[in-house]
Amino acid sequence: MPWSRILSGIVAIVLALGMIILGGWYFTVGFGIIVYLGQLEYFQLARAKGIAPAAKTTLVVSQVLLITAALAPQLVDAMFPLAGTFICFYLLFQPKLSTIADIAASILGLFYGGYLPSYWIRLRVGLDPVYQATTGFGQKVASNSLTQIYPQSWINISHISLGLTSLMLAFLCIWAADIGAYFVGKFFGRTTLSHISPKKTVEGAVFGVCGSIAVAATGSWYLNWPGWPYTGAAFGLLIGVASLLGDLTESMMKRDAGVKDSGQLIPGHGGILDRTDSYVFTAPLVYYFVTLLLPAIDFYLINQ
Repeated sequence: MPWSRILSGIVAIVLALGMIILGGWYFTVGFGIIVYLGQLEYFQLARAKGIAPAAKTTLVVSQVLLITAALAPQLVDAMFPLAGTFICFYLLFQPKLSTIADIAASILGLFYGGYLPSYWIRLRVGLDPVYQATTGFGQKVASNSLTQIYPQSWINISHISLGLTSLMLAFLCIWAADIGAYFVGKFFGRTTLSHISPKKTVEGAVFGVCGSIAVAATGSWYLNWPGWPYTGAAFGLLIGVASLLGDLTESMMKRDAGVKDSGQLIPGHGGILDRTDSYVFTAPLVYYFVTLLLPAIDFYLINQ
């Protein structure tokens, strides 16, 4: 493995951990920059196919979605169709008649590059306080202050918000899945997983998912999740599979556009999309697992 790939990977992990721990506007602004750069790469892929999406408009409304996710997360789902409608109206008044592909690429850019990533901000910064009134476990599901500071202790986690601990666990699972799949696939992989990405192997994919499950099961014990290790294993399985599907989806878009990497921003890794594709489809799964499924399991166990 080239040193540029190792060093850039370390820098990326350090920056990600800093954003996650600091939370608040640090996470929101940093994540907004990542989303912006990722969408630029996505629109480059679309243009490589001769498509003319409403890139600038989509970039702006996506940032509005992210800010709304931090300030009023309950409004994001309502704003998404409004943002899509605004994009369509914009395309109606272009000098050149827009095509179905232009509209589809623009809406996909909003969904894939803005709406789905907004769930990470909802989780870390703006969990809806309505969940505070559920159960003993659900009372931990509180809205994170936009002035979140570095946690005082990782030994006694009672004072740390569920948004921070669950997001940290989710990212650790994704890293375990990516790193495990890469190394096992590189040195021991023999069976091609999909023609979409010939370098990915079944052996690497299986080990990556298993690595995600192992990390999640351990994390569920540490965080004292209700029903651990089963809830942890289910959490890890969801993340392992969803991150793999996200990776393959981005590979499919690159293959269709006829490019190897989505960009060259990160030395040894390619573009932003090449490094963040595993986080797109996992975001809503993690959010609803933590805010809906875990409190429901806790309520069920308490009343048994």
